[in-house]
Amino acid sequence: MRIVLDTNVLSVAISRRSKLYPIWLAVRNGDFEMLVTTDILFEYSEVLTDDLSQEVSENVLDTLETLPNIIPVHKYYFWNLITVDPDDNKFVDCAVAGSANYIVTDDKHFNVLKTISFPKVEVLSS
Repeated sequence: MRIVLDTNVLSVAISRRSKLYPIWLAVRNGDFEMLVTTDILFEYSEVLTDDLSQEVSENVLDTLETLPNIIPVHKYYFWNLITVDPDDNKFVDCAVAGSANYIVTDDKHFNVLKTISFPKVEVLSS
């Protein structure tokens, strides 16, 4: 299975006290492939640094860099499917370019994807 993990899920899942921690464990254990782009990694870094700390951000990104199940994706087309918050499109574009099975997010802006038949992008909420 291939997933794209939205920042709002990753930032919560890395805490051992979070109900989403099993997602982070599954990433670390290689239970699925996680697709990332440069701009997604940049957002991870920025949000984790702002919300937690520079040290936490570096540790998470270092972990992602070393895991063999983290798949870098290069986008060649920008679908612009989410108009309410265009910044979310980086996750959609990554999912389409990398043939992801799911985007995992708690962001309601992604609900618009349920109404779009092509390209079909499935969304899972935690």
